Parts: sequence; C-alpha cells; structure tokens
Amino acid sequence: MSTQRPPTDEAFPRSEEEFQDPVEKFQMPLMEHLLELRRRLIWTLVAVTACVGACLAYVQPIWDFLVSPMNDALQGTGGTMAITEPLEGFMTYLKVAGVAGFTLATPVIFWQFWRFVAPGLYPKEKRYVMPLVIASTTLFLTGAAFCYFVIFKYAFPFFISVTSGDVQAVLSISAYLSLVTKMLIAFGASFQLPVVVFVLARMGLIDHRDMVEFFRYAIVGIFIVSAILTPPDVLSQVLMAAPLTLLYIIGIGIAYFFSTKGKEEPEEDLAAAT
Repeated sequence: MSTQRPPTDEAFPRSEEEFQDPVEKFQMPLMEHLLELRRRLIWTLVAVTACVGACLAYVQPIWDFLVSPMNDALQGTGGTMAITEPLEGFMTYLKVAGVAGFTLATPVIFWQFWRFVAPGLYPKEKRYVMPLVIASTTLFLTGAAFCYFVIFKYAFPFFISVTSGDVQAVLSISAYLSLVTKMLIAFGASFQLPVVVFVLARMGLIDHRDMVEFFRYAIVGIFIVSAILTPPDVLSQVLMAAPLTLLYIIGIGIAYFFSTKGKEEPEEDLAAAT
C-alpha cells in the first residue's frame, strides 16, 4: 500500500503579495494621500477652532498671564503697555484667544500629524505613534513653559534696561503679543529635538556614534540657534543652549536604543506581518 507524501511548501508556493513589503503593500495613490491630508487638516482645524472658542471666555486672565513678565520688568521704570491704534485692543484679544487655543489643541495637532505619517511606517513601528504624540506635546509645552518662566524673566528686564535713562517705555500690546508668540513657538519647536532624533534613528539615518562624533558641531549649532531665538545677551543664550545640549545628550541615548542603522529591521517587520 503506497503512502501519499504530505504537500510541501514547494507544492503551494506563496503568492507575491505575501512577500511584499508591508509598507509597499498599503501604498496609496496621490489623490488618496491628498484626501487623507485634507481629512487630517479638517480635524486639526475643528480642534483649534473649538479650543479658540473656549478660550474666548477667558481672554482677560490669559492676557494677564502673558503680560505679567513684561509688567514685572516695567515696574519702577515708569513704562507702560499701551494701545496705539483704535482696533488694536480688540484684535489683540482675538489673537490671544488664537494663541491660547492653538496651545490647548497641540495634543490633537500632533495626533493628526502622526496619524497622517502612520501609513508609511512598518507594523512594529506603528506602536510608537501614541508615545510620539505624548512626547511631542510634552516637549512643546515644556519648551514654551521654559521660555515663559526662565527666558522672559531675564530677557524683558534687559530689553527695558538698554534704553537711556530719560526714555520712558510705552509698549504696543500688539507688538508685545507678536514677540511673545514667536518666542513661545520657537522654543516649543526647538524642544522637539529628541523626537527628531528618534525619527531619524528609526529611519536608519543616524545612530549614537554619529551623534557623538558630531557633538562639537552640534554645540556650535545649538549656540547659533540660541543666539537667534534669544535676546543678544550671553546669559539668555546660555539659558537656551543648556537645555538644548541636555536634550542632545538625551538624543544620543535615544539613538543608541532605537537606531536601525546597519540593522535588518524591515525584514523583521515583514516576517511579523506575514
């Protein structure tokens, strides 16, 4: 009695789709990418609009909070904040609500951004989306808080002190809000350094050895960025450069643990997906 051999893998070859890269497998046409981008932008706009609407009811406390560092710097100088145009006060209040609403909506903004990026990630990498949202939001708010509580404390008295003794400061509230907004956003963005390092490390573009090798150049770049973002005094530049240097050192550790440079990570993800 003859026995039949069980079928082998050669008898049932796997289809080409099973061997396909999981990222390539879910490629979308350009129009679908644009529709996805529009969807993410709409959700972002809805979140920001809702937050701005909520902040309109608290514009005065928010403005008092934003102007407090400058008021402290003006004490004893005879200086004051002023309106220089008829609509300046009204428009400034709307801008205050906009700034506060944008800040309040940052978790949703980062969530929509990383959800838009997620289809281009390997299955094992998609688990990092939520941690990246949390990290991005936390670092942005930390950078803005550092700017408000540390930089403003030393920068604004310096701004006022450079004027001659017979000049009384009369500051436009609109110009002040513009300066504060730019600095808060700039510091929040610069504190995203660990997130940028993580993404580049996962892409295999850098590892911890690269970051250690270019440490000297990074320090130079950090001080250049600090000179651009802070007032032209050494103390403010050092106060900005110190946390960025610390974040760069943290980035070296991130690159050490998460870099895929020289590793076959995509093949592992492909095996896990199939």
